[in-house]
Amino acid sequence: MPKFGDRSTQNLSQAHPDLQKLFNRVIQLFDCSVICGHRNQADQEAAFHSGASTKHWPDSKHNSIPSLAVDVVPSPIEWEDTNRMRYFAGMVMGVAAEMGVKIRWGGDWNGNTDLKDQKLHDLPHFEIM
Repeated sequence: MPKFGDRSTQNLSQAHPDLQKLFNRVIQLFDCSVICGHRNQADQEAAFHSGASTKHWPDSKHNSIPSLAVDVVPSPIEWEDTNRMRYFAGMVMGVAAEMGVKIRWGGDWNGNTDLKDQKLHDLPHFEIM
């Protein structure tokens, strides 16, 4: 059975308890890595300036303590494999629904299940609603 490495465990520990419960269940079903939890001001501004975020500090859900957002990708990480990220996100959304955890995914911001109507694609991003 897959399990989180030290970095993923540390990143997830910074997240809202519902996100922790959700991804601790997800890792039992699908190998994945938590690449970001909380972002401090310097990290958020760096993410903004690199194009990894559209938000300045403190406007991202990653900026609260505990973080209301996490970035999680299937392992092994293959950034070009967006189909696998979408497949993974569908599984995460299903597990979240089963657990009663209300989340939004960065590939379907409006939650209408139409992935073609999105202007911003942040496929690793999951946040508490």
